[in-house]
Amino acid sequence: MSERPRLREAARVIVVDEGDRVLLVRFDLPGEPPVWATVGGGLESGESPEQAARRELREEAGLDGVELGRPVWVRRHLFERPARWDGQSEVYFLVRTPSFEPRPGHTWQQLNAEGVTAIRWWALDELEAADVLFAPRRLPKLVRALLRDGPPVAPLEIGS
Repeated sequence: MSERPRLREAARVIVVDEGDRVLLVRFDLPGEPPVWATVGGGLESGESPEQAARRELREEAGLDGVELGRPVWVRRHLFERPARWDGQSEVYFLVRTPSFEPRPGHTWQQLNAEGVTAIRWWALDELEAADVLFAPRRLPKLVRALLRDGPPVAPLEIGS
């Protein structure tokens, strides 16, 4: 019988502006190809997913005081090259906001230490045409369905 994987609990936020653009963060981690993902990260000790999502919005995008609503997606992802963690268990929230210029609460030195090297808005068509890696890989299709159909009644399991 194998051991249970060591999963990092995380909260992520799908930030969408009035033009249906999505705010994504680029992660450049040693030994890995660059990947674009939604704003978010691991829960700190004693933190709820909602608290972590709000903290990450402040740290990575400079966004504060938004309504999170209920989770729209959940994802369990195992890492190809496990280190401290074997994978991550994520809860995703949707935030609709007027367009803004991201001004992270963390310095770029702090963000770079976490592997964050860029943050920018993506139009849906641009997402679907991009030749880059997304996390999750199906992010463009998932975002289009979310914006077309609205938030699900219960969080959707979106896979890796």
